[in-house]
Amino acid sequence: MKIPILMYHNIADVPDGIRVYRSLYVSPGSFSRQMALLRALGYRGVSMADAMPYLRGEREDKIAVITLDDGYVDNLTSAMHTLRGLGFTATCYAVSGYIGQYNAWDESKLGIRKPLMSVEELRAWRAGGMEVGAHSRTHARLSQCNDQQLRDEVHGCKVELEDRLGFGVTQFCYPYGDYDGRAVRATREAGYIAATTTDRGRAVPGSDLWRLPRIQVARHHVLPQVAAKVLTGYEDKRA
Repeated sequence: MKIPILMYHNIADVPDGIRVYRSLYVSPGSFSRQMALLRALGYRGVSMADAMPYLRGEREDKIAVITLDDGYVDNLTSAMHTLRGLGFTATCYAVSGYIGQYNAWDESKLGIRKPLMSVEELRAWRAGGMEVGAHSRTHARLSQCNDQQLRDEVHGCKVELEDRLGFGVTQFCYPYGDYDGRAVRATREAGYIAATTTDRGRAVPGSDLWRLPRIQVARHHVLPQVAAKVLTGYEDKRA
């Protein structure tokens, strides 16, 4: 059974004046309807940690993995209530060098500063049954890093998150979906047990856990499109 790993960013309405990357926003209402759709289709929404037995091929069930990149405050304020109401869990990937700050890596391009969760908010996310994963220290393009920079971004992120949050972090997500063999090795050597990409497709149990594909859910996707992405080979054919 193939496993869809859904990728989200902001769970919020598009702010006035935004002209680029509007697709990175999914409104709270749309997110709620999409999660309800998963339940209606017989799926259980789970975090990466909860999905590991299924991704390793040790167990089988109808699951959809819910991931949210960057660690925006709106994940906590607009997504967690919906997730908890359905008994779902999810993974939010945090950029450790910008905890409690804003999206410095693309603020100039977007023209807006989007608030990121603080230490307290990330702890509240976890206390609500969700998972915090790692998304590098500065949201760097890992393939462009030298060896020392790569270690700092990947291993340093894990150390920093665990030190500041007080709990283990075992999941990683490559910023921009930018990775190469060196980045994969650094991720494994840092002690992460899995890593997600932006490569398209559904995951296959027993496949490479450090090169997992995902399915982007964007602002313009209507429910039939989301259903097709989850249920059919639509994304697999575009891998």
